[in-house]
Formats: sequence, structure tokens, C-alpha cells
Amino acid sequence: MTIAVFLDRDGTLNVEKGYIRNVEDLELIPGVAQAVRRLNDAGFLAILASNQTGAARGFYDVAHIDALHERLAQLLQGQAGAHLDAVYYCPHLGKGVVPELAVACTCRKPEPGMIQQAMARFPEIEIEKSYMLGDKASDVAFGYNVGCQSILLKTGYGERVLAGKYQVLEQQPHFVCADMPEAVELILSRV
Repeated sequence: MTIAVFLDRDGTLNVEKGYIRNVEDLELIPGVAQAVRRLNDAGFLAILASNQTGAARGFYDVAHIDALHERLAQLLQGQAGAHLDAVYYCPHLGKGVVPELAVACTCRKPEPGMIQQAMARFPEIEIEKSYMLGDKASDVAFGYNVGCQSILLKTGYGERVLAGKYQVLEQQPHFVCADMPEAVELILSRV
């Protein structure tokens, strides 16, 4: 059996900058590449699970999201020889302006679709021993909805979520950490 660490993208892996229209503007939060590498070296699956509504909002196309993920992969590899084992994202938004993406779906966090896709691809995942790391209340709820442990990071929107100024925490996270490196340290200490 395998432990997976599901990772939000913006505000968790890379610096929160809103909708990133220029691929070169995606930059990793310091220490993230090394943290992902520690997960790789420990034999955990590092899996991206991210809501990406920019395409549904008409800001750019789905190919741009793929290009952002390619840059993310290059930065992880270049900075620490790290890699993500899988990338899942939801491009949908019910109120979007691009008709084919303006749909209600089961993959938009906190719905469980992205983790269900990962579980189909990696049936060896022990979900109750796995983790969801993110900076939003929707990330915490996502973890609860699939039965894994949620870690709220103070990076990105995390401080605002904790202060009650952004989204509402319906459930308390299992853990709160300053950033992804601290969260990975916590995860590895619990094995």
C-alpha cells in the first residue's frame, strides 16, 4: 500500500499571483521543490489536485494550463530533481463563459473527482493514511470528502482563511503548517 500527498497548486507549490497569464510568472515558493523531492525519496506519491477556472472564465485556453504545469514540472526538476507522479486539475466553472467548460462537475474541489481519478490510476493508495495540502478551506473540505488528512498551509490564502477573511472552514484541518516544507516534515515524522 502507498501513501499519497495531494497538493494544491497556487499558494501551495507556487506563489499565489491570481490567474497566471504569462507562463514565466509561475514561481515556486522557496523550499517547495526540496519538499517534493523528500516525498519522492520517501516513496510517497506526490499528486497535484488543483482547481483551475481561468479557462472557463475565458482568461486563457486549457493549453495554457498545461503549459503552466509543464513549467511547474521543469522548476521542480531543475531546483531539486523532484517530480509529481500525476497532475489532475478541474477547468470547470458552472458560471463560466466558455460553454464547454461552464458545467457543474464532480472534479471541482471540494468534490472528490480528482482523488477518485487518482485512486483509479493508483489503486494501491491508502487514502486514510494520505494527506491533502492546500491553502484554502475548499482544500480542507476536499480532504474530508475523500477520507484523507487535511493540512492547511499558511502560504497563499491560508492566513486569511485562518483569520476568517477568505472562505469558511466548515471543518477544522487536521493540521496547520507554515508552508509545504513544514508539512512534509510533519508527514515524514508520522510514518
